[in-house]
Amino acid sequence: MKLDELCTPKSSNLAQKDILENHGNYPVYGASGFIKNVNFFHQQNAYIAVIKDGAGIGRTMFLPPKSSIIGTMQYLIPKNNVDPKYLYYAVRAMNLSKYYSGATIPHIYFKDYKKELVPLYSGDKQKMISLSLEKLEDIIAKKQQLLSSYDQLIKSRFVEMFGDVSQKENGFTLNDVCEKMVRGPFGSSLKKEYFVPEGSTTYKVYEQKHAINREINIGDYYIDSQKFNELKRFEVKPGDVIMSCSGTIGKFFVIPRKAKPGIINQALLNFKLNESLINHEYFLQSMYLIISTIESKGSGIANITSVNNIKKTNLFLPILTEQNKFSEFVQQVDKLKFVIQKSLDETQTLFDSLMQKYFG
Repeated sequence: MKLDELCTPKSSNLAQKDILENHGNYPVYGASGFIKNVNFFHQQNAYIAVIKDGAGIGRTMFLPPKSSIIGTMQYLIPKNNVDPKYLYYAVRAMNLSKYYSGATIPHIYFKDYKKELVPLYSGDKQKMISLSLEKLEDIIAKKQQLLSSYDQLIKSRFVEMFGDVSQKENGFTLNDVCEKMVRGPFGSSLKKEYFVPEGSTTYKVYEQKHAINREINIGDYYIDSQKFNELKRFEVKPGDVIMSCSGTIGKFFVIPRKAKPGIINQALLNFKLNESLINHEYFLQSMYLIISTIESKGSGIANITSVNNIKKTNLFLPILTEQNKFSEFVQQVDKLKFVIQKSLDETQTLFDSLMQKYFG
């Protein structure tokens, strides 16, 4: 059936400024989620909300009874024969962002996607499908939470062993512990016209997303051997640490042994460590603390992307044997994380396959 046969669209004229002084027990939601509680509600029953304007356009939320949304969102009210959670998963599978229009402030309209087709099962089967998907999402969330707790355990152990290194120094700077620090080439040196299809003699171009996602098996940009030799100064090798430097700043990734030969682009900074002085685990945790401290002060984060500035950054450096003790701890925790991540990936694959089965 068509979407508009399964739900009724409604608009909201509520603005955040209208509820600043209003307090109560009923939640109001916006594009980023919960905003605050107020003393009224616009929807008696559970419903679906779609972000129709601005950032996150097309993203779908399932929201509780006795709540409201602000005007940048669209109500989708399930009809009587439709399970609300089933409709939520159906709409979520539609990838509504493909319908957006508008360059300055993107927006989508219900009239653009109201003819999307949705399989209509019996009420019992709708509930079975939604409960199955909901249970898998709950498992995914718990595994993600467990991974986060392991990351927090590593941070806590680091502080326990070395203190707050962002507030300590013993005469070392980043320049002292790195054999090389290089920011990627200017954009004019690496235009899209230089990119070639992947082949046996091509070299990968590592981008911002490799550092942010901590993943090498993404990205489709390659250069030939001639361009690689021209930009060999920006070569990245296994064991190097890349850092994101544009937009999302301060995400790190250690290039693994299986990585393809390549170079970094202008949005990355590459650190080659002097491993006789510092190991990777200690370096990464120190940098996380240093950047977190800079961010908490509300200024200066852009300076960390300048090679000249970052070379001068103070770094508390304990003896290597102490660093190695921390590294051994991290490696043990990483083994636990690997098991959880594998299970998480399998659960996510199952969830995706069921979404495809029911709504694809």
